[in-house]
Amino acid sequence: MAFKAILAAAALTLSGCAAHDGRLTQFEATLAAQDSATAALGAWCKARAIADPAVVTAQPVLGEDAPAPAGLNDLLQTSAAPGYRHVRLACGPAVLSEAHNWYVPQRLTPEMNAALASSDTPFGRVAAPLRFTRERQAAQRGRAPGCPRGTVLSNRAILRLPDGIPLSFVVECYTRANLAD
Repeated sequence: MAFKAILAAAALTLSGCAAHDGRLTQFEATLAAQDSATAALGAWCKARAIADPAVVTAQPVLGEDAPAPAGLNDLLQTSAAPGYRHVRLACGPAVLSEAHNWYVPQRLTPEMNAALASSDTPFGRVAAPLRFTRERQAAQRGRAPGCPRGTVLSNRAILRLPDGIPLSFVVECYTRANLAD
């Protein structure tokens, strides 16, 4: 009898893993379908009914700055000091992502820079009028260097303006909240 209980528990665990893997695969597809992680998170939040309304906000994380990646200025094709924003992207009470974003302020409008400095509007929404595209640099399931515990998916990407000039380099750490039932 105890053996049957162990097998039943193992089967539940495995089916939970399969469901988790399936949701993670769906989440990865949602991210890949958008140039803006903010837009993807908004769509995911709405589809999964994580919050109503499905509005993604950026909560600043102060005092936990990440070191700039080696060769950042070359990557961004600038000699100017990059801007930096470290935020937790949330939909309702659920934190869906923690993101480090190094960007070129001179490639944004003054209004966009002011919004980044003083609002909870995510970078992707602020910079959306620039019609940037996303170039994935790396992606891995689980926690990459610089990501907090509980990260289920890590991405690194360059956001490019329509002429190909880099606008931003981002490190995104997606949380378990994206996979909750």
